[in-house]
Amino acid sequence: MAKISIVDLEVFYRVGVPDAERAQPQRLLLTVEMEADFSAAAKSDAIADTIDYFAVTQGLLKFGEGREWKLIEKLAADIAGFILAVFKPQAVTVEVKKFVIPQARHIAVSLTRAK
Repeated sequence: MAKISIVDLEVFYRVGVPDAERAQPQRLLLTVEMEADFSAAAKSDAIADTIDYFAVTQGLLKFGEGREWKLIEKLAADIAGFILAVFKPQAVTVEVKKFVIPQARHIAVSLTRAK
C-alpha cells in the first residue's frame, strides 16, 4: 500500500452552525491522504495506473459550489465519500481546518474511511 497526499489545499466553502457564518464562503484548508496499490504505476509510469491528484484537487475546488454544511464533521465525511466513489482509493483520510477562533491557529476535524 502507498499513499498520495494533498496537503492544505485552500478551498472556500459555506460552513458553520450560525446562518451568518454560512452567508459567505470561508477559507478552509483540506488535507487528503489516499491509500492504494501504486505498483502498476511505478512500473508503467502511466497516469492511468494511479490516482490523478490534479483531478482530485480540481474536484475539491468545485465540491462546495451550491452547497453548505453546518458541521465540518459532516463536510469531512462528504469529502471522503466523494473521493472513495470517484477516485477509488482503498482508504482516504480527510482533514478539514477552519479558522474561526481567533485565539487558536485553527480548528480541525480528521476522519478515515475505507472501501
